[in-house]
Amino acid sequence: MKFITVLFFILCVILFLGSGKYFADVKRPGVYPPKQILKSRALVCASGGGICLLIALMFSYFS
Repeated sequence: MKFITVLFFILCVILFLGSGKYFADVKRPGVYPPKQILKSRALVCASGGGICLLIALMFSYFS
C-alpha cells in the first residue's frame, strides 16, 4: 500500500510541474499552441494533480 501512496505522490508532483510549465508558456510571446489551449492543458494537469494528491492523502491516512 505504501508503494501506491508514493506512486500517487510522484504522479501529483509530475502533473503540478507540467501545469507550471504550461502556465509559464502562456506568459511567453509567440508560442505555437494558442494561449487558450495552453491554459486548458494547464487546468487539466493541475486538476489531475489535485485529484492524485487527494487520493495519495487518503491512502496515507487510512493505511
